Amino acid sequence: MRAARLMSLVLLLQARGGMTAAELARELEVSERTVHRDVLALSEAGVPVYADRGRGGGYRLLDGYRTRLTGLDRAEAEALFLSGVPEALREMGLGEVAATARLKASAALSPGMRDAPATAAQRFHLDAPGWFASEKPPPEALAPLARAVWDDRPVTALYRGAERTLEPYGLVLKAGVWYLATRFAIYRVDRFAEVEIHSDRRFERDRDFDLAAFWGERSAEFARSLLRMRVTVRLSPAGYRRLPVFADPAALGDARASAGEPDGQGWVTVSLPVESLEVAYGQMIRFGPEAEVIDPPELREALAEAAARLRALYGRA
Repeated sequence: MRAARLMSLVLLLQARGGMTAAELARELEVSERTVHRDVLALSEAGVPVYADRGRGGGYRLLDGYRTRLTGLDRAEAEALFLSGVPEALREMGLGEVAATARLKASAALSPGMRDAPATAAQRFHLDAPGWFASEKPPPEALAPLARAVWDDRPVTALYRGAERTLEPYGLVLKAGVWYLATRFAIYRVDRFAEVEIHSDRRFERDRDFDLAAFWGERSAEFARSLLRMRVTVRLSPAGYRRLPVFADPAALGDARASAGEPDGQGWVTVSLPVESLEVAYGQMIRFGPEAEVIDPPELREALAEAAARLRALYGRA
């Protein structure tokens, strides 16, 4: 633990040129007294670190000194490619590895480029989870599953009360929810319990497996499987243009393929796949007067009642 901290201290000074004890303590999450002790230990080990006295002083490395500790190991290199999703890294237990990797990368840059990471961070940020994702702690099974994924180790775990032995290919974070992908299936991580990693063996990974493509295909299949009903709707030209905004994305292809020829006023009739009447009601009411439900009758009646209530509200003096 201390060795890693000493290395981080040297890399910080190499990347930034000089830092006060307070700045180093904040970066390393230790006390200033610990920083002073670490600097003394580095000096005794032959690292040319010295203190600038006076206002604006701090610790610096001797000009021209370059540590050779900037080579990334495999774990750090892998974590560096995920540095755009820091919360995901922390939940998988890779936050410290990623921080070390970023320090090594910064230290390897020429002096004129060392502000590049900070400059980029001030301008771009990836917020992967959805706006309204719950702030629940990460699932307990996430960390061991992440370790198994990195090392290609099989796991045995309880999933919804049934024991399964799986070969974990990858992890996907979607709108704040973690999923585990195997070669042929997807599982929600928060439904796993008692994960045991088989540390005595590795599984042979299919080198042609593409996690992003697999997830896209399976998630699309899942979305389509939810669309168990159809509603028949007349859409005005404006309503048809709004179809991609208000309808389920998985339903768009079928809806457009079913569209008939426009009538004399430009309205078209489509058969729209929906999950349920309740969901369809929410979608249709967003179209306002740009859509007319033809079938089923109960949805048409519900929207007619909503229109009457709106008229009563807005028709008052």
